[in-house]
Amino acid sequence: MKLKSKLLLALLATSAAAFAQTAPAEPESTLGYNVGVASEYRYRAIGQSKGAPALQGGVDYANTNGFYAGAWGSTIKWIKEVGVANSYDAKGPVEIDLYGGYKGEAAGLAYDVGYLRYQYQGNTLSKANVYSNANTDEVYGALTAGVFTAKYSYSLSDLFGNINSKGSTYVDLSATFDLGDGYTLVPHAGRQVIKNSTTSTGTGNYTDVALTLNKDLGDGLAASVSAISTNANKTFYTVNNYYQGKNIAVVGLKYSF
Repeated sequence: MKLKSKLLLALLATSAAAFAQTAPAEPESTLGYNVGVASEYRYRAIGQSKGAPALQGGVDYANTNGFYAGAWGSTIKWIKEVGVANSYDAKGPVEIDLYGGYKGEAAGLAYDVGYLRYQYQGNTLSKANVYSNANTDEVYGALTAGVFTAKYSYSLSDLFGNINSKGSTYVDLSATFDLGDGYTLVPHAGRQVIKNSTTSTGTGNYTDVALTLNKDLGDGLAASVSAISTNANKTFYTVNNYYQGKNIAVVGLKYSF
């Protein structure tokens, strides 16, 4: 009986060792996709789809060494509306964001640095004469300590078609609180400064705040509702009779796979 027990233990130990050696290793990289819809596309609190729903989707690549890259797109209406307001047919129905960067940790802080290209393929915004090409390049850096994140973005080109606005900045402060049962609460405050945008009729500079409640519904599905407010100048941010900075609640649904 004792001999049998020893043999059984030896077999179990051998099997465990063999299983440990053949167990699949963690992947060096991951590739994920997402599709979604929002009741309105808001970016930095400014309306991009004139109060209408927007279809959105993206792809993300991440490597265990910290490097990542991705692309994300959304339907938009603001370029077309600028054209209508200036009596010409402006093209640019889609925004495509192309980005890449590096994430790491140092001195107990998580950091993220990268580059972001806002591509409005084939856009004709500059035909309005009071705008330049809508395509925009930014670099950014972020630090996270616990639940709090601070992010700084700097434009390497004119910002979203605003003439002579290279060097514009956006500062973003947020926190992510896990409420349990799949809920997270995200308060946010931001400050957009658009270089050379202040005129006698208004300025492009503004402050925005938001409070977002997210819910993980399981199986890759997530829902969100955001209350968004901003003090964006009505003259500067009214396009074809639509004030892009008005207070609003935005509902979203996203599926990740």
